[in-house]
Amino acid sequence: MGHLNLQVAAVTKRIIERSGTLRADYLAQIAEDRNNRPERGKLSCGNLAHGFAACGDSDKDSLRLMQAANVAIVTAYNDMLSAHHPYAEYPELIKRAMREVGGTAQVAGGVPAMCDGVTQGQDGMELSLLSRDIIAQCTAIALSHQMFDGVLALGICDKIVPGLLIGVLSFGYLPAIFVPAGPMESGLSNKEKQRIRQLFAEGKIGREELLQAESDSYHSAGTCTFYGTANSNQVVLEALGLQLPGSSFVNPSDPMRERLTVEASHQLSRITALGSDYRPVGELVDERSIVNATVALLASGGSTNHTMHLVAIARAAGIILNWDDIAGLSAVVPLLARVYPNGHADVNHFHAAGGTSCMFRQLINGGFMHSDAKTIWGNSFADFTQESFLDNNKIIWRESPITPLDKEVLTTVDQPFSTEGGLRLLTGNLGRGVIKVSAVATEHQIIEAPAVVIDDQDHLEPLFQSGKLNRDCVVVVRFQGPKALGMPELHKLTPFLGALQDKGHKVALVTDGRMSGASGKVPAAIHLVPEAASGGILAKLRDGDPIRVNAVTGELSYVGDIHTLNSRESALQPAAGQRGCGRELFAVNRANISNAEQGASYLFSGE
Repeated sequence: MGHLNLQVAAVTKRIIERSGTLRADYLAQIAEDRNNRPERGKLSCGNLAHGFAACGDSDKDSLRLMQAANVAIVTAYNDMLSAHHPYAEYPELIKRAMREVGGTAQVAGGVPAMCDGVTQGQDGMELSLLSRDIIAQCTAIALSHQMFDGVLALGICDKIVPGLLIGVLSFGYLPAIFVPAGPMESGLSNKEKQRIRQLFAEGKIGREELLQAESDSYHSAGTCTFYGTANSNQVVLEALGLQLPGSSFVNPSDPMRERLTVEASHQLSRITALGSDYRPVGELVDERSIVNATVALLASGGSTNHTMHLVAIARAAGIILNWDDIAGLSAVVPLLARVYPNGHADVNHFHAAGGTSCMFRQLINGGFMHSDAKTIWGNSFADFTQESFLDNNKIIWRESPITPLDKEVLTTVDQPFSTEGGLRLLTGNLGRGVIKVSAVATEHQIIEAPAVVIDDQDHLEPLFQSGKLNRDCVVVVRFQGPKALGMPELHKLTPFLGALQDKGHKVALVTDGRMSGASGKVPAAIHLVPEAASGGILAKLRDGDPIRVNAVTGELSYVGDIHTLNSRESALQPAAGQRGCGRELFAVNRANISNAEQGASYLFSGE
């Protein structure tokens, strides 16, 4: 095991120093919450009777005993979304598993789970990011009955895992384990899916061919297999030590999936305050584990959404993480995985090549992760280099492969795909933003071209079809930030921009909106702060303004006369996007949300 990389150590140290007062206050608060909670043994008979009225007789007896663990299940189950469909059977499975060790489990509450894949390009997408903090609040409501000794959180996709974790951290004196459901088995290759989408954008194939390709890709229960935010969530959870090692990418139909769920239930019963191995989640999620999660995200080429989610998760634990920290880590953390959209393989291939456990081994041995970070399983994060196997239907743990089995998908720290993580901070007179370059070819990382300014992603297609974009250009899509629209993802842009790039044009995107894990081969400066709706200079840009996006030096600038630009009147935000599809109910959320660099949260925006 190597010594900790100097830059990783320095970033960790400055996070600890910056967070000192806030972290101490958080730890004091969860200690006070634990001391003041109404223990089941002290609840009035009426309170307790309400809490277990619907339980069977054996579970009621266990709850009366007070010495056995009662576990809260907080679930994001719904049967429309493929990723969460498998969770239908989990509560009964967990209850049986808890009875095996003398405990009980109750579904404490459900949280909403929406899919960006279903809502992309639609009005509903404008509720997506806002749903994260609501999920956190729903989680807190579920746990507010204070009948519980631990939490099993069932969630996978984009805003759901961060929301669940933020909510769980508000009850940081409880131990918590996240239980995944796994990805669907591989269907149509990601490369072919991308090719067909682009052909449709160019008008060369019809909708029937496009729908067939999409159906062949998303074809069964389980998480989508590309490496977007949902699967990035799983890697982040393992790196935080909150999910069993190697458990993220086991398919729903694999017999191992059920055994891992049982093992998670049993493990949670071992780490409650009722036993001798108490592991409260608020203590486990510390500065070291936040750095580990960031490193894992960077090394795997994960979703840019986590430049917001990790900031918000850290803040929920009293830790102040910022984009400078993420950029500082990205500068030294090697890129070890090539999973679509950063390569052609999917997460099933990544798992077969060695998966998270093998990748973590490489990063620990290279000095990029804190092996001594606390976890829900094993002695420390050093044990998260193991993976599970079945022996007579019982789980046994073995060390993961020392060397990745397919080095086109997962490689070593000695021979990385890139010497840096691929997320870079961009700064300049237009503000601050992030760019994901792990899938952007070197020759496309510096673009200087006239701006094409639009206020709605739907305005790009007519320009594309008319041929007006057949030239070098920087497409600026503004009024897409958290305060403006709730920051929808701009998936509609990708096929058109990719087609322009393939024609030989120099193309880039600049926006205060999101692109998420779907960020691909076109350089995209995203999450720009300040956003146009909050006085950002994006609101002053016009067609033809010269813009420079330099992902090599980290520059994002208007390269004309800045005084002339500053003297202009700001454009007004279009009136659309405030009503319809439930959006009017979220006006208070948009009005109080923080900017992207602060985590795009309305829970902590006033601090």
